[in-house]
Amino acid sequence: MRFLHSMVRVTDLEKSLAFYCTALGLAELYRYEVPKGRFTLVFLAAPSDADNAQETKAPLIELTYNWPPEQGEPEHYGEGRNFGHLAYKVDNIYATCQRLMDAGVVINRPPRDGHMAFVRSPDNISIELLQEGEALPAQEPWASMNNTGSW
Repeated sequence: MRFLHSMVRVTDLEKSLAFYCTALGLAELYRYEVPKGRFTLVFLAAPSDADNAQETKAPLIELTYNWPPEQGEPEHYGEGRNFGHLAYKVDNIYATCQRLMDAGVVINRPPRDGHMAFVRSPDNISIELLQEGEALPAQEPWASMNNTGSW
């Protein structure tokens, strides 16, 4: 058995791609548009996994966008808290969190310990960020930053 991917339902594909790709730094590998089924699947991978993700089936994230109905209201998924979270190791937790903040992302659990932070996607999926290797020395503004919301 091997892990293939995690699927996350998204309500706004462009907003979600801006978060996962532009802000978080994942790479879009491929997508499937299925007009008959009225959905789009977008597969993402961390940059270090992107080159051989298709060949090795490295862990991927599948964003599933169910198109709005031709009539009526779009489906709402709630917070998806039963999903848990996605986790990524990063080269520099402080630089990653600063890049996310610069992109307008709230740092829900700042990396006060130089090791771990949490943010949320536009659909409220928790994303855990972990420092690669040893924790970085504590530094401001992170060391004194309070938690915001939940993760």
